Amino acid sequence: MTPELLEAGARVRQAYVEREQERFSGGRTASYGRVVQPGELDLTHGAILYLDDITVSFDGFKALDALSLSIDAGELRCIIGPNGAGKTTMMDVITGKTRPDAGRAHFGSTIDLLRLRESEVARAGIGRKFQKPSVFEHLTVFENLELALKADRRVRASVFSRLSGAQLDRIGEVLTLIHLKDQAERTAGLLSHGQKQWLEIGMLLMQDPRLLLLDEPVAGMTDEETERTAELFLSLEGEHSLVVVEHDMKFIHELTRDNPKKKVTVLHEGSVLAEGSLAEVQANDKVVEVYLGR
Repeated sequence: MTPELLEAGARVRQAYVEREQERFSGGRTASYGRVVQPGELDLTHGAILYLDDITVSFDGFKALDALSLSIDAGELRCIIGPNGAGKTTMMDVITGKTRPDAGRAHFGSTIDLLRLRESEVARAGIGRKFQKPSVFEHLTVFENLELALKADRRVRASVFSRLSGAQLDRIGEVLTLIHLKDQAERTAGLLSHGQKQWLEIGMLLMQDPRLLLLDEPVAGMTDEETERTAELFLSLEGEHSLVVVEHDMKFIHELTRDNPKKKVTVLHEGSVLAEGSLAEVQANDKVVEVYLGR
């Protein structure tokens, strides 16, 4: 990965945060004088996701135990931790799949995620990528992205509508971004595992999400695919907020080396065990004991 790409990613993220703060505050540093419309994403205070004391129990087992977490607008946050730490349950709560026993979860300052169904969470601007790629294998790469467009998906509309010039341009941009421009007419089922992962990420991007939740996105990828995925995520940072759950520490290093102070969060037994730079969490004795090994 080139130093120029890493620098560009950092500049984009800073510009995005400043732009969003200006947009939502009207040039003011505080938001108290501004009326927020129902359902509007308010990033005035800089954070796009708040989890506060989230607790989830399954048959007496606490999958999440008073978990609190905050993600900044435009941030790329890496989440690590041993199996059973609560990472998947955390994403289930954020996306409306699981209702917590206690706690609060907000998208920006005003959208209460715990009041929304899964489909409503997705429409609000949160996209989720599961471990196993889920694409329409009998369709081409282009057709997969076309289906994912934010549009009227009723059968009649799908059959008779034509793509506008802007929509075609957007698909072209995403194809380039996910390294599949030369595969646009290829059947998705013929793609490699890594390419299918990129295609699913592209399908999420077609929905214009503000926050992306990415669960072990490089599992099963080759070294080259892993490196290109790191480049992709760094290019998205700033315009989007990303939460990357991953076990591959080499990949975590690639995502954080542009900014040594970039936060990494370690979950254990349903709560935050440690948080800080990658160097800080790798030097944390508790993290070494429960996750990294001695």
